[in-house]
Amino acid sequence: MIRKLRIQFIVLAMLSLLILLTVIVTGMNLLNYRSVVNDADEVLSLISQNRGVFPAIDGDPVSGGRRPHGMSPELQYESRYFSVLLGDDGTVIRVDTSRIASVDSDQAADYAKAVEQKSSEKGFFDQFRYIKSYEEIGVRISFLDCGRKLDAYHNFLFISIMMASAGFLVVFFVIVFFSGKFIRPIAESYEKQKHFITDAGHEIKTPLTIISANTDLLEMDIGSNESLDEIRRQAKRLTGLTNDLVSLARMEESERAMPMIEFPVSEVVQEAAAPFQAPALSQNKQLVCNIQPMLSMKGNDQAVSQLVSLLISLKLARQGKHLVLSVCNSTVAEIRPDQLSHVFDRFYRSDPSRNSQTGGHGIGLSIAKAIVTAHSGKISAQTKDGHSFLISSIFSAS
Repeated sequence: MIRKLRIQFIVLAMLSLLILLTVIVTGMNLLNYRSVVNDADEVLSLISQNRGVFPAIDGDPVSGGRRPHGMSPELQYESRYFSVLLGDDGTVIRVDTSRIASVDSDQAADYAKAVEQKSSEKGFFDQFRYIKSYEEIGVRISFLDCGRKLDAYHNFLFISIMMASAGFLVVFFVIVFFSGKFIRPIAESYEKQKHFITDAGHEIKTPLTIISANTDLLEMDIGSNESLDEIRRQAKRLTGLTNDLVSLARMEESERAMPMIEFPVSEVVQEAAAPFQAPALSQNKQLVCNIQPMLSMKGNDQAVSQLVSLLISLKLARQGKHLVLSVCNSTVAEIRPDQLSHVFDRFYRSDPSRNSQTGGHGIGLSIAKAIVTAHSGKISAQTKDGHSFLISSIFSAS
């Protein structure tokens, strides 16, 4: 259990960190990309408004003789752009590549014709950001070279992912290293609890034995009566509860692993179920056993036998690489679907009144779960009508 708790702690911590780093890296790179796009669109808007060229700083009718807000005086010299004017029929009317050396007139015309087929008014074509503007004689498509900014964006994206990954790995090793210290108080408390249950169970057995013996002596002296029968019944009940608690505590102690051997599980299940035929008939119930013969598994035969005694109608069959032990039983109190996740908890009862007259201590399914877990199996519960209760245990077949 402690190992499982440690793994859950590491997984939860790393999942939280992964989500946080993903949000941060994604947010930073989205903002960086939007900055590249917005800057390019601002420049292209100025170029398209001035018929494919950068507006002059002084005396220009578009700018009104003033520098546009936020515009650097060096921007028009740093920008590499070109424009193509296409007629309504798609013919090339004018090409201006005077402000770029990497693209000639033919390439510029091919770019414009390809972009003209797109429905979007602006976007990216290769490393160029484009924008469409409509004039009297056709459509002008202006292109801005964003290669350097896109390279910078991709470099930033790569570096941010690498740094986030490196940080994730560093934190992972740190958490793995210190996780044992983080859960040590819980582990110590859990171990003390198990030892207390085991020690207390042994201590309680002695007075219970004395009570039972004295009850027998009193019965010999004064004869049988209702009070003595109740004392004997409650002592027997408390003895069963104590034995179950001690058994569960021992099963959950990893240092006391069960001896695992290859055994004929079909025979063990059949033998364990047989004694329940008579009690079932006395209660006008039918015990249905559908056990596939000649099945074997590696495990503890005594623990599996105890598992069967805890779970009664049963079916044992092989499904692929697994053995499935299915148990169906009827219940007096209705079990709601939201209660299924608690049926394997210690002392849990579906009856909110916790009426002990229904029998049992509310610990049987906890022992069943411990047995299945010790065999590296899985156990689950489900119900259809609230009174038909199905328990499924899955083991690895040999």
